[in-house]
Amino acid sequence: MIKFLDLKLITDSFEPELSNAVKRVINSGWYLLGEEVVSFEREYSNFIGTKYCIGVANGLDALRLILKAYIELEVMREGDEIIVPANTFIASILAITDNRLVPVLVEPDIRTYNIDPFKIEEIITDRTKGIMIVHLYGQNAMDPEIQRVVNKYDLKIIEDNAQAAGAWYGDKRTGSLGDAAGHSFYPGKNLGALGDGGAVTTNDDEFAVVIKAIANYGSSKKNINDYRGLNSRLDEIQAAILRVKLKRLDDDNQRRREIAEYYCENICNSHITLPVSKEFFQFSALDLQISHVWHLFVIRHPERGKLQQYLTKKGIQTLIHYPIPAHKQRAYKEWRGLSLPVTEMIHEELLSLPIGPVVFDKEISQIVNTINSFHI
Repeated sequence: MIKFLDLKLITDSFEPELSNAVKRVINSGWYLLGEEVVSFEREYSNFIGTKYCIGVANGLDALRLILKAYIELEVMREGDEIIVPANTFIASILAITDNRLVPVLVEPDIRTYNIDPFKIEEIITDRTKGIMIVHLYGQNAMDPEIQRVVNKYDLKIIEDNAQAAGAWYGDKRTGSLGDAAGHSFYPGKNLGALGDGGAVTTNDDEFAVVIKAIANYGSSKKNINDYRGLNSRLDEIQAAILRVKLKRLDDDNQRRREIAEYYCENICNSHITLPVSKEFFQFSALDLQISHVWHLFVIRHPERGKLQQYLTKKGIQTLIHYPIPAHKQRAYKEWRGLSLPVTEMIHEELLSLPIGPVVFDKEISQIVNTINSFHI
């Protein structure tokens, strides 16, 4: 069986460094808010290109904290609107509603699966306070049109960078493009911990202080609580693990690009829709930073279920990200009447193929040949 993502094999590829890092923390006798977290925050902020990184418990908390901080700073208030892509993992939307803000869903561009920049301005109201751009599947979602709209209406840009650690937009990395960004270090991410973990990055001095306090019970000084905060902290062991993995992230992302390029050049089944055109990879030949780190390689097929069954029988594990869009979930039953045809088509047809730093060339070749031989 070709696994979708072999986490054990990935972990083994970092040994003995990971075991040594964990042992270092155990021997230190300090397990929260210690030197490992401080060091990781410094190293990750340098990597992303921001002044600040605040480690938190997970990616959802990172987004929740960003919006909560803006409310504490009176930049936003209950009932304000945040524009968010309809095609996203539900965490992006949960962070908004958890803060009693109103998500306004925008259809994606079918070519990128990210928010359609040219559908944003028409839905802005006097209650719109921000745009949450989601760098979905590892592809940059920022666009000059989004920046134009943000400047015109004085909006906040919040990046959901959970799937795109290391991606570029011009000469800047995602996670440094807006006012604040949330990051996830869930084990399956390009930069994954051995458990939950997340971070907030920003260049805003005051905002960083507020985020750090809210994540620690609302306290910046022990037993003094300035905010009604949360307990959302990155622990020392996960920070130590992430420090080891961060050193190899660009190389691992490059391996993902190589696999994606092979898929795009060699999958030739006429019923398959690839995530980008072959021309996308010409940027690499020009030594330009391309804006995709391929957290997921997603294809579309009108008979997705039959294709997945066929691949499973051939020993190839695939996943569906995500089978039910947010506006069709029971949690948001008030949206059941919404018509979002592009989003719905994506969720009905999309299938994620194996990709990652430990998928071998012979496995990629087998996957391509199997897909090309599939016929309805």
